[in-house]
Amino acid sequence: MNPTMPELALPLHADDMAWIPTGPGKSFRPLRFEADGWSELMRLEPGSLVAPHRHTGDVHAYNLSGSRQILTTGEMVGPGDYVYEPAGNIDSWQAVGDTPCVVHIKVRGAVEYLGRDGQVSERADAASQLATYLAWCDEQGVEPVAGIVA
Repeated sequence: MNPTMPELALPLHADDMAWIPTGPGKSFRPLRFEADGWSELMRLEPGSLVAPHRHTGDVHAYNLSGSRQILTTGEMVGPGDYVYEPAGNIDSWQAVGDTPCVVHIKVRGAVEYLGRDGQVSERADAASQLATYLAWCDEQGVEPVAGIVA
């Protein structure tokens, strides 16, 4: 590749991708993995919960469909709504209504899931999300999507 030429834009047909399960009622479609974070579509079935967590970097979240309630504030977030979460933010949210909630999330840094004692019980970062995706591809016997790793 010529170092003076910019990288080409490569379309990703996310609607053709499978939803990779990550827990009860939760799944994702990876869009991009980079050294400092990742981008994904997160899907939560109605009633599913994202446990209390803290962000080590900022997060941008745009609701594509369905609704969710931010449990720490009670605010409702619906289709077309955008939420910015600064580094250090602690929150939890739940999909509400009768349809799945799909959110485009861009995470910088890591997500630290917190136990009842406030201590980190689990950590997700670009490397662990990529490992989850690659393990799923291996289990399913499918090739990873080209171009999603920077």
